[in-house]
Amino acid sequence: MNKMLKLALLAGAAWSAAATTVAAQDTAPAPTSDGFAIEQVVVTARRREESLQDVPVAVSAFSAARLERTGAQDITELTRSAPSLTIQAARGSNSTLISFIRGIGQQDPLWGFEPGVGLYVDDVYIARPQAAVLDIFDISRIEVLRGPQGTLYGRNTIGGAIKYVTDKIGSENEATIKGAYGSYNQRELVASGKARLTDTWAVSGALARYLRDGYGKNLNTGAEHYNKDVWAGRASVEWQPTQDVFFRLAGDITRDDSNPRHGHREIAPIPSSVYDTNAGAGDKNKVEARGVSLLAQWDVDDQLTLKSITAYRAGETDGVIDFDNLPGPLLDIPAAYRDHQFSQELQALYEGDRIHAVGGVYYLSATASGAFDTVVGGANLTTLTQGYVDTESVSAFGDVSYDLTDRLSLSVGGRITRDKKTGNVFRQRYLGIRSPFFGNPAAIAFEAPRTNYTRTATFEKFTPRVSASYKFSPDLTGYASWGKGFKSGGFDMRGDKVAYPATDQPYSPENVETVELGLKGSLMDRRVTFATAVFDTNYKDMQITTQFPTATPGVVASVVDNVGSASIRGWELESSAVISSSFVANLMLSYIDAKFDQFLGYVPTGPANASCPTLPGCVVDLSAVRAFQNTPEWTGSASFTYTHDMGSNGKISFTPTASYRGAYQLFEAPQPILDQGAYWLYDASLVWTSADDRYQIGLHGKNLGDEEYRVGGYDFSSFGALTGNTVIGFYGPPRSVTLSLQAKF
Repeated sequence: MNKMLKLALLAGAAWSAAATTVAAQDTAPAPTSDGFAIEQVVVTARRREESLQDVPVAVSAFSAARLERTGAQDITELTRSAPSLTIQAARGSNSTLISFIRGIGQQDPLWGFEPGVGLYVDDVYIARPQAAVLDIFDISRIEVLRGPQGTLYGRNTIGGAIKYVTDKIGSENEATIKGAYGSYNQRELVASGKARLTDTWAVSGALARYLRDGYGKNLNTGAEHYNKDVWAGRASVEWQPTQDVFFRLAGDITRDDSNPRHGHREIAPIPSSVYDTNAGAGDKNKVEARGVSLLAQWDVDDQLTLKSITAYRAGETDGVIDFDNLPGPLLDIPAAYRDHQFSQELQALYEGDRIHAVGGVYYLSATASGAFDTVVGGANLTTLTQGYVDTESVSAFGDVSYDLTDRLSLSVGGRITRDKKTGNVFRQRYLGIRSPFFGNPAAIAFEAPRTNYTRTATFEKFTPRVSASYKFSPDLTGYASWGKGFKSGGFDMRGDKVAYPATDQPYSPENVETVELGLKGSLMDRRVTFATAVFDTNYKDMQITTQFPTATPGVVASVVDNVGSASIRGWELESSAVISSSFVANLMLSYIDAKFDQFLGYVPTGPANASCPTLPGCVVDLSAVRAFQNTPEWTGSASFTYTHDMGSNGKISFTPTASYRGAYQLFEAPQPILDQGAYWLYDASLVWTSADDRYQIGLHGKNLGDEEYRVGGYDFSSFGALTGNTVIGFYGPPRSVTLSLQAKF
């Protein structure tokens, strides 16, 4: 009761603030009888089309027009605009995705580890993070759903979900070509087209090429560092044989040949630029991902729709990270990843006068595999780790909303999920620099494999959700919800069975339970809109990775176990206003109070003794000295768009943006050298659009203050000089200016 009272008081304060805030959202003003208003935005957060302002879910929507107006290049830029969100490229990578929502996510992209935030492209779940830093082209919108989505979206959405919705084929033929040139020799070209071949057949396609020199250099090899070299393409075929039957076959491919990001050494010797490196591990990196999906939809009648979504995806990644950032192989990690997945979803949607329902079944069969060397050149020692995880997941779900009155609606839903996983881990030490797997046939294996096992485990969970929404007026909706979610369990793919014999046992799923109160509405004939929410999350069985040196010099072992629990509370606000027909303002603000209630960790103590009878060390509760990673307490952004209409000469729009992120840790344990302080980023865009909307010229500035800020890092300094006293940081993009040109035909 005390928790609910505190939430209610906080919600009341938030709602009062929201109702008096003047700010704006992602759509252009639409004319009304009194002037101008914020345009209605439609989302599919509950698997059916609903107004953004009415759906009882904390969700942000970013239209193609808004993203185009601000010059957004990939989905990591949503971090600046959406509450409680962190999206970034993984350490050492240009296109591997790391995402957190409300403090929950997964920083480790190794095969076998599950994300805490689900990524969906046209309702197809993307199981692996490699090649998932999606460039923004040929899209309709991007939705960010906050909080556990276990009922309608299933496993691995305990933090939330990101929905990337591509542009569909309309009734008219069209073609678009867009080019850009900018700082660091940035070159971009995107061509897309849509055509109706007959009354029942239509096709579309898009091809994108992204090139950019590095923000820095590899001072050892001369290669570009933090560069970009990406091809991406999409194509679709639509067939509608009757008014009630629709098929869409779509395919996509991405190839990333950008050089690996080795990071920046943070202890001597330190390169002068945070984007430079002295890495000697090599500059080879290749990432490829491709997929195909088939949507079949049958509108049985005005109330019932049946839908099938079938998809297959596959990907390969080959790269290297030089952890020591020095020419010699003190601590180098060459790695290879492979994955493929098949999924099938069947849905039934019902829209009645008072009853609205969705139900279905989902099946996923996926394999993620890989290998990496841990090269410790000072000891002439390499440890090869390789393995795979096979996943078979089956679930059934349903959600029913009933309008008790014209104002009050109640929703009840649930999902039952069964995951069966088979994990294989092999770990072998070699004398020599790199193992035979990574090109050194002269390497000599010694001693028995440190790890060599295959295990199978099954995880079953039921994730319910209950919500109630009430329309205080046609323009004001409040809601309350309670729901659960889980992130699947698994096996530690780095496990060293010699150092930690129990590593072959599976770790259990993570579990969350969230209570949320929200209010959405509009004022002054939709000139002002707002959405605010407060939430309280109980986070249990957290999967925590702890790495530690073993008794053998140069050998690093890790443990993944369910040793954490936490409480997460917060408040979010998005608000919108049209000040005049030419002036729109924007505001976003979020607050997160995330605290560990328990964090069991290993403290190496040397030889075993009475108080610590086993190695690698004593298990103690470290919650008092641990913090959530990638989770600033405060984030916010403010912007406005001023549009000057020049009649037949078109219009010019100016959009400056300031975004703020409070201080945050890169790991649960404090790392003073790496932890990031609070910072501001300043962006601005100037866009001219022709009167017929066919031509557009844009000038986009990003990080105009040239702020240097870390988005990732590694600290292996405790392992000493043998591994180079390694501490490296990875930095966000520096200041850049880009000129873009676009034409529609």
